[in-house]
Amino acid sequence: MVARALLARQCRRISKAMRPSFTFSTFPSETPFRPLPSSRVKRREFAKLLQLPASDSVNPIRHHKKLHRQIVDWGFQYDVFLANVLLHSYSKSGGLRDARGVFDDIPERNLITWSSLISMYARHSYCSEALMSFVEFQRSSVERPNEYILASLIRGCAQSGGLDEGAQVHGFVVKAGLGQDVYVGTSLVFLYANNGDIDGARSVFDSLLDKTDVTWTAIISGHVKCGRSEVSLQLFSQMIDAGLLPDKYVISSVLSACSALEFVEGGKQIHAHILRREAEMDISVVNVLIDCYSKSRMAQAARRLFDHMEVRNMVSWTTMISGYMQNAYDKEALKLFAEMTGLGWNPDAFACTSVLTSCGSLEALIQGKQVHAYTIKANLEFDDFVKNGLIDMYAKCNDLADARELFDVMDGKNVVSYNAMIEGYSRLEKLEEALDLFHSMRLASFSPSPLTFVSILGLSTALFTLELSKQVHGLLSKSGISMDLFAGSSLIDVYSKCSLVRDARLVFEEMSDRDSVVWNAMFFGYSQQMENEETFKLFLELQLSEQQPNEFTFASLIPAASNLASLQHGQQFHSQIIKRGLNFDPFVANAVVDMYAKCGSIQEARKAFDLAICEDVVCWNSMITTYAQHGEAQAALQIFDEMIIAGVKPNYITYVGILSACSHAGLVEDGLRHYNSMSGLGIEPETEHYACMVSLLGRAGRLKDAVDFIETMPIQPMALVWRSLLSACRNAGDSELGKYAAEMAISLDPMDSGSYTLLSNIFASKGKWFDVKKVRQRMDETGVVKEPGTSWIEVNDEVHVFVARDWTHCEADLIFSVLDYLILQIKEIGYVPNNVAVIIDD
Repeated sequence: MVARALLARQCRRISKAMRPSFTFSTFPSETPFRPLPSSRVKRREFAKLLQLPASDSVNPIRHHKKLHRQIVDWGFQYDVFLANVLLHSYSKSGGLRDARGVFDDIPERNLITWSSLISMYARHSYCSEALMSFVEFQRSSVERPNEYILASLIRGCAQSGGLDEGAQVHGFVVKAGLGQDVYVGTSLVFLYANNGDIDGARSVFDSLLDKTDVTWTAIISGHVKCGRSEVSLQLFSQMIDAGLLPDKYVISSVLSACSALEFVEGGKQIHAHILRREAEMDISVVNVLIDCYSKSRMAQAARRLFDHMEVRNMVSWTTMISGYMQNAYDKEALKLFAEMTGLGWNPDAFACTSVLTSCGSLEALIQGKQVHAYTIKANLEFDDFVKNGLIDMYAKCNDLADARELFDVMDGKNVVSYNAMIEGYSRLEKLEEALDLFHSMRLASFSPSPLTFVSILGLSTALFTLELSKQVHGLLSKSGISMDLFAGSSLIDVYSKCSLVRDARLVFEEMSDRDSVVWNAMFFGYSQQMENEETFKLFLELQLSEQQPNEFTFASLIPAASNLASLQHGQQFHSQIIKRGLNFDPFVANAVVDMYAKCGSIQEARKAFDLAICEDVVCWNSMITTYAQHGEAQAALQIFDEMIIAGVKPNYITYVGILSACSHAGLVEDGLRHYNSMSGLGIEPETEHYACMVSLLGRAGRLKDAVDFIETMPIQPMALVWRSLLSACRNAGDSELGKYAAEMAISLDPMDSGSYTLLSNIFASKGKWFDVKKVRQRMDETGVVKEPGTSWIEVNDEVHVFVARDWTHCEADLIFSVLDYLILQIKEIGYVPNNVAVIIDD
């Protein structure tokens, strides 16, 4: 018995020495003498270890290889169950070659084996390998592929852009009768949507009887990606009606759709839906909400969301900085960027690009250079977006030397790079450099984008180079993008400013797609060329279209009513402005005040002024000028005092109005006082101010002081100044000084008829008819034509225009007979015509 016990003990020692030693914590060291486990138990332990998180988190493949060696040592390398688990583990860790080795060593493979292999290749976007493995499965296995294999294969095709291959698999799915499987169907929806065939995706989606959250997510996000945001919102509504709760992926997609549509109410509703569920918002959803509010011009609401975030990631910071930049809150973007870096965050390329755009908008060169230095330290200066952002920033800060240096050393130039540099040259009106770069761009085989043409057209507009504009127009037509919204609006603008408003209208008519910018460009064109009635007709067309007028539209319409002195039209436009809530816009308010003033309705002008929020000097100037033009000098001076009290700093236009008011009312001392106060505010007098001062002194009969003032002017007197003296001489009847002033004015501006007319009137008042005739002869010899007086009246919605000595009106006979009768009547009550201001006609 003793010998048998000793033998048994010796056998146990030998068995223990031969067993593989495991160092995993799964096998407790406190039980070193536990019995030898059975193969089935050991198999389960290996499977459990493979499914647990790797103990070596830095290199999980090494961890799986250790287990793999032990599995081989135990003789389980041909076990299909463990091989499948090991294959899956290698796949998750990225060890594709090791996984393939495991697969090749399996003598008998089942559906799970093939599914794991195909899923591995698909997950890592190896579409060709996944398809080859599927073909190999078809050849070597008698089993039919299940829904998991097909779903994995289709997703692999979707991720790698293999639409054609995916379509072939779709055909196999139909033949196999798996078209109604929800997993396969969802994968097919994702395949077509991810590769731009949204109609194909919708067809598959509609054919599915059962749909999961993932199916809805795929079709909704697909519509957003393809630019069909409205449809995605409809699908989202259907999903809610079906009783499904959207997850964070659906919410993010729908919010992106609201952002694309600038549908702020939709974004608010989705935000409220999230809050009603009382669920903690995922950080990705909050980021998309911030983006939605930012793109809907609600930067403050976006900032409140950002401030309430307990946890932020890089996307949160970047989205908020980009939102500030998009809404022109450039100072806030810079502050937030500084706060971000101060908290230890390292901004990525997107954050740097956004803040560089804000630096350019603010012309903040120093801050831009600091961001440039950071990009170098962070090794971001080679990012394409950052490089283009740096060029754009330096160009907008007028540092073209540094911008060009960056551009010249830049590898991989693209259209954006050229556009940024060309735009920089265009802003500073450097025509030769811009055109040279444009030529180089074409030689480098880069096709100019619409923004390239917009920059060139903007430059040609500023320099009034009509021939260049026509050449660019021809090149646009050849490029096939002549009717692009940006390029089209630029063409309308350049033709309008070059007085070719008909050509501008032709471009407008050729454009099938017109946004508010295009319409406004045409409105401004008509406004600049005083085509007032055409402006009204165009507004009628706009009302019949899908576009809505905005503040810029009315800023062009109101001056048209002012030019025609059409109070009726002006009041109609004012009514629409109030209904649309645009009456607080400073440009619109200024136009309304000016319109009422030119229509002679000073009280209405003052009401419009009092209701406006006058935060800038332009609005105050409008009211001051209105009172000055109507001889209300005291009211103009009172407005000026209120303006100073409100803390608004006057500019040179303000003083033109004030000096003009003093001139018309004969307030010499007030005029001199205000003129002398200009230098204290840093305003240098210009020609208009000098002309007002000469008029002020001349109207007061102080002609000698007016002449002394002209002679002591620090700049060369312009014709306008001499004409002011000439007008004063006419009122005072000083023909000698008037003749001198007229000669000076004519020498500076020989084609202006006003100087000849004033001189002629002076001679006529003295009865010097021979001199009057000489003035007329001189005008004929010089080719100067007196602009005829024009008047108009609106009767029954029709404007009737009358020109001096014009008999072309259809009812001219009746009109002149009534006029003769009226003249006869007023003569009978003592009217004596004033023939002083008459210029002789041969």
